[in-house]
Amino acid sequence: MRLFAVVFFYCCAWCFTACDEPIFSPKPRGFPKVIYPERAYQAFDTEYCHFSFEYPTYADIQQDTLFFDEKPIDPCWFDIVIPEFAARIHCSYFPISTSASFDQLRSDAFEMVNKHNIKANYIDELVIQNNDEVGGIVFDIKGPAASPFQFYLTDSTKHFLRGALYFNTQARPDSLAPIAEFVKEDILHLIDSFAWEE
Repeated sequence: MRLFAVVFFYCCAWCFTACDEPIFSPKPRGFPKVIYPERAYQAFDTEYCHFSFEYPTYADIQQDTLFFDEKPIDPCWFDIVIPEFAARIHCSYFPISTSASFDQLRSDAFEMVNKHNIKANYIDELVIQNNDEVGGIVFDIKGPAASPFQFYLTDSTKHFLRGALYFNTQARPDSLAPIAEFVKEDILHLIDSFAWEE
């Protein structure tokens, strides 16, 4: 009888504990805290390019020496690298000539942007006209596209510069949006301070 009472007690205890499912509550969604650097700019003025502008002091310039295992079309191909954000602004310069006309280069810039239409929700175009010498278009690409911001600058007769912002991470517009907006302001400053040199 005593053995029966002990077994009965353990069976009841097991039933009560087995039926009690733990209640799980989801943790709130969180993103890593981003510490933005203080904005300050420095001059970009090199002998291998035909222009000058200001870029962030927390960024580095890396000249491209290879393009698909070949020499770039012009020595003025470079990246503005922002290591803190794993961001890179690819910049490529093209002299306007009979082999690369303004219309062709402009069409190529639009074609490169349109490749992001597959993933983009929409693309805003903003016409830039700093002065008689510097004009172009800024493309603000919204959605999970690989490049959230692109631009081209030109004088429409001699010079053409194209730039595209990329992050070395998967395209997640929600988590990248604050960082992308921060870098976009730096690119807009680059555009405002841009000048061609002869």
